[in-house]
Amino acid sequence: MDAVQTGLGQLDNLPVALGVMDFRFMGGSMGSVVGEKITRLVERATQKRYPLIIVCASGGARMQERMLSLMQMAKISAALERHRADLLLYIPVLTNPTTGGVTASFAMLGDIILAEPKATIGFAGRRVIEQTLREKLPDEFQTAEDLLKHGFVDTIVPRTQLKKTLAQLICLHQSLPIPHLTQWEAGALRSVEQKKGLGTT
Repeated sequence: MDAVQTGLGQLDNLPVALGVMDFRFMGGSMGSVVGEKITRLVERATQKRYPLIIVCASGGARMQERMLSLMQMAKISAALERHRADLLLYIPVLTNPTTGGVTASFAMLGDIILAEPKATIGFAGRRVIEQTLREKLPDEFQTAEDLLKHGFVDTIVPRTQLKKTLAQLICLHQSLPIPHLTQWEAGALRSVEQKKGLGTT
């Protein structure tokens, strides 16, 4: 037991590898155990050719472990690069808060980066930045909406829509029929695919 739970499962009957960080355990901080569990999850997803989803909620690297915690950033990033090289999908979901070394590594390495509304996402804390720059930051600074505006995340998805959105993205990546589409949406998608010469699924 640590700040992340990992495993293999199904999302709308689609096989996935899933990691979920737990902010209740030392602020979701990333230490050696978290780094090892996530690395093994990525490697298992690559081996089984599963899409990978990691739900991020963290204060960053665990300062109590010093250099060992920082090493996890490189270890996880290397495993994700091997996953990407095999043309496999990785989707991080950024929740409130996602900060520090997690933001500086695997949280921002996704093929498609999702965020929850109003989530705080950044590296250094607001107070530290204000003291360093000696100026007041905008109220929306380091929010999911601000990062979307500046291109750091791809879209903002409410938690009630998260399962549906993830399933649709996985189906699009794997060229599978997309669940939850209305008849109109399915027809519109087929029309776009035909115009692009992609055919229909």
